[in-house]
Amino acid sequence: MDESVAAPPSYLTVSHTTRSWLFTTDHKRIAILYLLAITFFFGVGGLEAAALRIHLLTAEGALFKPETYNRLFTLHGVIMVFFFLAPAVPAVLGNFLLPMMIGAPRLAFPWLNLASWYIYVLGATFAVSSALVSAGTGMTFYAPFGSAFADNTSQLVAVGVLITGLASILTGFNFIITIWIMRAPKMSWMRLPLFVWAIFATSLFFVLGTPLLDITLVLEGRLFPPASYESVLGGDPLLLQHMFWFYSHPAVYILILPAMGVISEILPCFSRKRHVGYGFVVASSLAISSLGLLVWACRLLLSDQSFYGNLAFSILTFMAAVPASVTVFNWIATLYRGSLSFKAPMLYAMGFIGLFVIGGLAGLFVATPALHDQLAGTYFVVAQFHFVVAGGAVMGYMGGLHFWWPKITGRMYSERWGQIAAGLTFISINLTFLPQLVLGYLGMPRRYFAYPPEFQTLNVMSTAGASLLGVACAMPLIYLIVSLKTGPKAGPNPWQAAGLEWTTASPPPTENFRDVS
Repeated sequence: MDESVAAPPSYLTVSHTTRSWLFTTDHKRIAILYLLAITFFFGVGGLEAAALRIHLLTAEGALFKPETYNRLFTLHGVIMVFFFLAPAVPAVLGNFLLPMMIGAPRLAFPWLNLASWYIYVLGATFAVSSALVSAGTGMTFYAPFGSAFADNTSQLVAVGVLITGLASILTGFNFIITIWIMRAPKMSWMRLPLFVWAIFATSLFFVLGTPLLDITLVLEGRLFPPASYESVLGGDPLLLQHMFWFYSHPAVYILILPAMGVISEILPCFSRKRHVGYGFVVASSLAISSLGLLVWACRLLLSDQSFYGNLAFSILTFMAAVPASVTVFNWIATLYRGSLSFKAPMLYAMGFIGLFVIGGLAGLFVATPALHDQLAGTYFVVAQFHFVVAGGAVMGYMGGLHFWWPKITGRMYSERWGQIAAGLTFISINLTFLPQLVLGYLGMPRRYFAYPPEFQTLNVMSTAGASLLGVACAMPLIYLIVSLKTGPKAGPNPWQAAGLEWTTASPPPTENFRDVS
């Protein structure tokens, strides 16, 4: 029998109508819908970052007025954290790959999956449109700028974040149930791909941590009289910061954890070795997810919490670095004496390791109470955070997108352009944020729209790096789109990788596998 004739249509060709896409329950099509929406918000947030860096080319900051500058960095932070970094890997790569990786034909709740996309788009659109006319509160919504009585439009931004948080909760719940009950008969827990373990750990946090941000911070603090936070009403203003960071500081680990799962899939493929220390990496993923919930107050070392409280949270932060270090050592062991192939996904993965190590080590300085006094509120914190999320989460997401692009589309992209983009991304991130580490060490405060002239040289270097980074992030958009028409057909497994997702056609059929028994 001719296999090409018998092959079922792919998820891309089964129907071309707009209605079939907007009302689809196919997890692969929903992943594409997420990809389109997330790419749009990534572009908007990136343009805002470029505008901020151009403004900071000169010491006097003559491009924007202070209120416009504040509004821009608020928009940049809200969009990048809540509408790009948090959902990028789970919603796009997780949605597309998770059922195939465990041998399932679909997610446990297909309609819930589609609803989560609509909720995400609604919340993100509502928040961004509200932030365009709101005051500059920053992504923390701290008082006094973020006070419920200071600016009504800031409340609307917070409500938009609440709506998007509901999408994360639904997605996490769907992933947990799918992994728990829909694995293939011989797919035991300790045979799950490391990417699935990372998504599982992230989903636990989505379900356990996100409701605190939504219900406590947004509903109580914005929609009802915030007696808990107002000192004149007998409350504690510091409680607002505790509630925010109880979600947001662990979220930094959760932003990076799915990307770490991507790296754990790429390295064995392009080193032609089995992943070293599978059990240790699994344990590390779960430890990062759990320990991350205990370190929130390391962001409050300058507050009036006790010396012993500061000491405890500093120690917990150092402990949270241990499982991440274990994972990095296992990655290096996987590369050791491997037959390395420096394709574009591999370059993104290796760049991820270098940038993640820099950001992680810088984070230990910030978590040290004696150093925190000098570094908190400076550009050192800005650079450290961006090394982790821009250098880590973005590199991991782009590496995963390049790795699984042939499976998603059935087409190969230009390998040379992919390698150039990966190298340029690594160089430009270092050029952007290494000067900011020095600026923070020298005492330049963050969130200021102007600065002393002696800091201008380093700011010019940082802006030059940001310009290169914009080019590096735009390049894949071009050659990946071009590959849809001109790229050679990929075949089921162009990388000769292990994993169930590589045993089906590229692009996959609607049911994922011919035999779903």
